[in-house]
Amino acid sequence: MILKKRLLGFVALFLCLVVLLTLPAGAAYYNTYSTIATLGNPNSCYSVQGFAAGSTYGYTIKINGDETRASIYRTKLSDGSTTLMTNGDTGLTYCTYLGHANDLTLCTINDQYYMYIVTMKTGSYSLVKLRYSGATYYKVGNYTIKYNGANKSMSGVAKVSYTDTNVNFIFKSGKTFYRGSLGKTASSGTINVTYAFTVNVVDALVNGKKVSGIETFSTQGIGYHNNKIYYPLTKNNVSIVLVYDNISSASGTIYAMNDLSFRITSSAYPDLFEIESVGVSGGKLWFATNRRKTSGDTASDGVHYFNGYTP
Repeated sequence: MILKKRLLGFVALFLCLVVLLTLPAGAAYYNTYSTIATLGNPNSCYSVQGFAAGSTYGYTIKINGDETRASIYRTKLSDGSTTLMTNGDTGLTYCTYLGHANDLTLCTINDQYYMYIVTMKTGSYSLVKLRYSGATYYKVGNYTIKYNGANKSMSGVAKVSYTDTNVNFIFKSGKTFYRGSLGKTASSGTINVTYAFTVNVVDALVNGKKVSGIETFSTQGIGYHNNKIYYPLTKNNVSIVLVYDNISSASGTIYAMNDLSFRITSSAYPDLFEIESVGVSGGKLWFATNRRKTSGDTASDGVHYFNGYTP
């Protein structure tokens, strides 16, 4: 009997060691969030697309069904108060040139504030530049993106650095990333991008485990902070954010961090929980969503942050 107890104890200890050894050391996993604002549907713009977080405000773009109108919300990150921004060129609360407006990034140039927005179009409006002051914006630039001499549409954009003359970006199309630069004051022109790297998604670990069917998830916009890319994926009511490190020196195929992952599986919004894009500000990872309790739900889109995460 004593020998049997000792054997059972040894087996239990062995199994515990196996579990511990197979878990990533220091793995950090985040799967809860807080909502600071819900977003309306101005000008028949029901679909959340691009989002970016600045030091004080988050900016969210919503578009209408045929992508002929885009409305921009400004949300104060400290209290959630939200304002519909005005197009200073027309006096309206929408514009007509942002297309799908899938992602945006913010930049300060000579004490002026700017948004760069990828439209998912090809040609001279594949990237649009807005100058904004308070809750008013003005179009000040539009640009063609080319890769290997051919027009290229992009679904993600992030400013990674800037010099006295240029803003340096990283762009995304699907799982492929590109690098490109643009003159700080240019109002038009061509961005000739170069291949940077490709992200591996299928082998990514979320909370230490592979996600079945992750290759069928849709990619969204991106976030960038401290040399890391935050890469959202969505399917139905599940959203995952993978993180890729050391972006400045990345090349070839790169793999997600095994010790940092995010996932929301929403029972409160079973019809859809779609993280559209993410941004880091004030020690939080922020994101904007399309959310639906049912197929007819049009009142649940919002701005949120992951609980407990400090970049």
